[in-house]
Amino acid sequence: MAFLEWRRFNFFDLNKDVDNGKIAEALKEAKVVAATSGHGHLVLGDSEGNIHLVTRLMHVTSFRAYALHVVLAEQLRHSPLLVTVGEDEPGEHPVLKVWYLDRMDKQGHPSCVRLTRASPSHGKVTPASALCVHDSATMLAIGFSDGSILLLRGDITRERGCKQRTLRDGNTAVTGLSFLCTAKHTLLFVATNANVFFFNITHKEKEQKVHLDGMGCAPRCSVLAESLPDSQFMIGREDAVYCYTPDGRGPCYAVEGQKQLLQWFRTYLIIVAQENKTGPGGIIRSATTANSTSTVGEPGSTNDQGKQLVTVLDIQNKFIVFSAAVREVQAVLAEWGAVYLLTGGGDGTAPRLWLLQERDLQSKLALLFKKNLYDVSIRIAKSQKYDAEGLVDIFRQYGDHLYAKGDHSAAIEQYIRTIGRLEPSYIIRKFLDSQHIDKLTTYLQALHKQGLATGDHTTLLLNCYTKLNHTDRLKEFILTKDREVDFDVEIAIKVCRHASPEDALLLARKHAHHDWVLKIQTEDRGCYKEALEYIASLDFEQAESMMRGYGSVLLQHVPAEATALLKQLCTAYRPQGAGPAVPAECADAEDFLHLFLNNSSRLVEFLEHVCSTRPQQNALVYNALFEHRLHLWAAAHAKEELAEARMLETQAVRLLQSPDANYDKEQALVLCQALDFRPGLLHLYEENKLYQQIVQYHLRQGDYSSVLAACRRFGNQDPSLWIQALLACAKDADTPSQVLGEVLSVIEKERLLPPLLVVDALASAGGVATLGDARKYLLSVLAAEGELLQQENTLIEKYKQETERLREQIRTAQTQAVVFQGARCWACHHPLELPSVHFLCQHSYHQHCFQSFAENENECPACLPNNKKILDIIRSQEQSRDLHETFHSQLERAEDGFSLVADYFGRGVFNKLTVVTDSVASTPTAPAKPLIITKVSEPLHSYGPGAEARIRLGEGQHSQTAQDSRRGGGITVPVPEGRMRQDEGRPLTTVDLNPVAASPPRPPVSRPLVSVPPVQLVQVSAPAISSTNPFEEDESYDEAKNPFAEDNPFTEELSTNPFSEDEDYDKNLNPFES
Repeated sequence: MAFLEWRRFNFFDLNKDVDNGKIAEALKEAKVVAATSGHGHLVLGDSEGNIHLVTRLMHVTSFRAYALHVVLAEQLRHSPLLVTVGEDEPGEHPVLKVWYLDRMDKQGHPSCVRLTRASPSHGKVTPASALCVHDSATMLAIGFSDGSILLLRGDITRERGCKQRTLRDGNTAVTGLSFLCTAKHTLLFVATNANVFFFNITHKEKEQKVHLDGMGCAPRCSVLAESLPDSQFMIGREDAVYCYTPDGRGPCYAVEGQKQLLQWFRTYLIIVAQENKTGPGGIIRSATTANSTSTVGEPGSTNDQGKQLVTVLDIQNKFIVFSAAVREVQAVLAEWGAVYLLTGGGDGTAPRLWLLQERDLQSKLALLFKKNLYDVSIRIAKSQKYDAEGLVDIFRQYGDHLYAKGDHSAAIEQYIRTIGRLEPSYIIRKFLDSQHIDKLTTYLQALHKQGLATGDHTTLLLNCYTKLNHTDRLKEFILTKDREVDFDVEIAIKVCRHASPEDALLLARKHAHHDWVLKIQTEDRGCYKEALEYIASLDFEQAESMMRGYGSVLLQHVPAEATALLKQLCTAYRPQGAGPAVPAECADAEDFLHLFLNNSSRLVEFLEHVCSTRPQQNALVYNALFEHRLHLWAAAHAKEELAEARMLETQAVRLLQSPDANYDKEQALVLCQALDFRPGLLHLYEENKLYQQIVQYHLRQGDYSSVLAACRRFGNQDPSLWIQALLACAKDADTPSQVLGEVLSVIEKERLLPPLLVVDALASAGGVATLGDARKYLLSVLAAEGELLQQENTLIEKYKQETERLREQIRTAQTQAVVFQGARCWACHHPLELPSVHFLCQHSYHQHCFQSFAENENECPACLPNNKKILDIIRSQEQSRDLHETFHSQLERAEDGFSLVADYFGRGVFNKLTVVTDSVASTPTAPAKPLIITKVSEPLHSYGPGAEARIRLGEGQHSQTAQDSRRGGGITVPVPEGRMRQDEGRPLTTVDLNPVAASPPRPPVSRPLVSVPPVQLVQVSAPAISSTNPFEEDESYDEAKNPFAEDNPFTEELSTNPFSEDEDYDKNLNPFES
């Protein structure tokens, strides 16, 4: 691209004298011979050996670096290291010094961390002409005027460990050096007066030289553009600027003029060239004319000597972004995001510092927008990494500009770039006219490719294809296989369905939209068999879903084929064309019952096949099958198709009787009642044990033979059926007499109803039944009542005799002594031995047998079960008697109080309970004959030490004399009534008669095997019981035998009574003291 074709803009502002003369004051008469920048400083080296550091606030700090003058200087961009080359002595090798700017010496100047002679390997004194330092401070290169290059590797701040090597090529002076590090190699670009080449210095002592060009450049006319994608090494010559890469020579830019200095800033190339107006129409003259710039150094001056043109090029976008003439440019420095120009210093003029400040991006874009240079603004925004939202706004403005100019094709290209950021409706509204449909189609296609189209966009695009009659593009859009689906398939099907159902069907089949395939086949094309074949080819789940939705329509038009497919789907379904390796699946038949609306015959056919193949079905399936069979049976009866009705009746009854039929019996019963299906009704009545309903049904039908048959069959389960039949027959005058006679005979035989109620039932029938009908029944009842009366009289006499016998036994027990003659134990059946236990019921036991087998020590084990029954009866009667409050409350609410009172009389509530405590007391003069044992081994000692313990032991073994006296007389101490009630039925033991048995029994192992003679019981006469107070003192009472007497020696041994009142006792402290 020719340089003259580059557009020119002014994106920089130039400000002069930003240092306010501070640099001129610091330099005085010296001249700047070296300049560099980095790490927040502008570094200037003068001809007198001084280094001047300029900060951002234009504070100048100077220090003496060399005795003679500074030759070269290089400041690392991100490090406080400053590398200088200068001369301290004339005629000697230049001196290399490394300064650490952040570390000060005693004089307050930056400290010098390294000082060494910079001399090539040949040892000749050669002036240094170029200097380059790597940003990592590990490599340094110095070029000399004889073409030698001194390369130092290692830490440049230390002389030890830093190795140097001399690289030499020709005899021309080195004018420029630059390090370039790639992913694999480290290169050193070298520019001389005659050529350009680079050394591959990746490996030590194996440097390789690669020649690039046979043209060289002047000092300071080379620079490395690192911010470019391919990192080009540029040199400036009089005719152009040439670029080089490791691969060889790159592009060149035809910038005329004698180049004096090149500098790189961000993405810009800054060229300082000598202005030459003598050339015929050169670029410099064109630049000056285009920008109407005069000499900046002296505005309005006519002196052109020393005038230089400063040009800033945007290499990426091919723009000239700044061009101005400036006098005597000594150095161009980039720091703090701006460019500084140092001018003057020659011909007695004072050095001055100029600031070249780049305008912000918004200012640039505003300038371009005013000139409608949107394409330029887009390039600039992209090069400066403008955000996506800003770029979209530029594209929109550019598109609006082109649309206003009438360039709709270019406008739509810009609008396409806004997809994803700008609302599509903004563009669509602009191109809705019929003349712009093709442009709108292009935009909608791009919208679909990016996957951002909605259903409305798809509809609009397909409508555009239809209006433009682009059927090929329409098919290509919807049926293409080379790209992913970037549109809403359903919307496309909807649109194509109206225009071309065939295309819509193809699209639906391709994208497996089964619902749309069936809609088009059934609603648009009417191809029902093809729809069934398509469903049969689907997977199980899809086929099941489609049949639920479209089965009703298919059954209306192709019922046989649809029913066959449903049978297959609910028994063993495999997709059409699938092999036996595919497992068969089954659907639930109840999910398809709603499809057979008003088509009972097909439903019965479908359900019969399903139930015969898979009997384990839901109750809903069997209910539906039974119901629709009944409907078909009723329809056949209505049409008088008897054979068909008889067959359906048989099938329905067989279904009810089937053990696998899982139907709802209640629902089936309702159906049978609604349709008057007699066989099913009777079967269900019998299944549900509704025998009375069976009889009622036959009675309603007037079928008395069936009534008798039902009563004979189910009378054992429900005897009330005969009573129901009696009541019905008594009211019906048409009832055959033999039926009523059989019913009365069974009632009389089974005693199902009292005769009075039978007579009342016959009499309340309104005179239908006559006495002759009931004559046989009444005679039989009267005869049976006579026999029963005779049996009851016999039983009464028996009870009277039994009662008299019991009274005699009671009287004998109360007035006479009972002799126990049992010789064997009722528990072990061994001979009876002492100690033994005797009961009035004539049962006797060994004491150890009784303790082992008895559940209660007061009850005979043999009589205990019968006694328990009797006691339970008495207890229940006693509990029912204590119902006074309940009786009164019920009596107040009762309508018939007499019946309630009679009921309570029968329960014995009003009977007075009489408890006989002792019959002896009522007959004090009766002779009492107590039971005694004639042979007593040892008398009872109730006194002396241990007497109380023996008495307690005897009480624990129930050896109370009071009990003996109750049974045999000789009462000495009266027993309370409550105690007597507790002791009723307590056995009489020999311990009561023999005090020796009160001692604890010995263990069986230590007991001697001595035969004990049986107990001999004799009757002795006893004195009459005195009627005097038994609690009065007896004169014959021996006080010495009383263990609690006051003069008993045993009580004398004891301490004072602990229960006697203490004199020191305080009653106020007792909480229970009243």
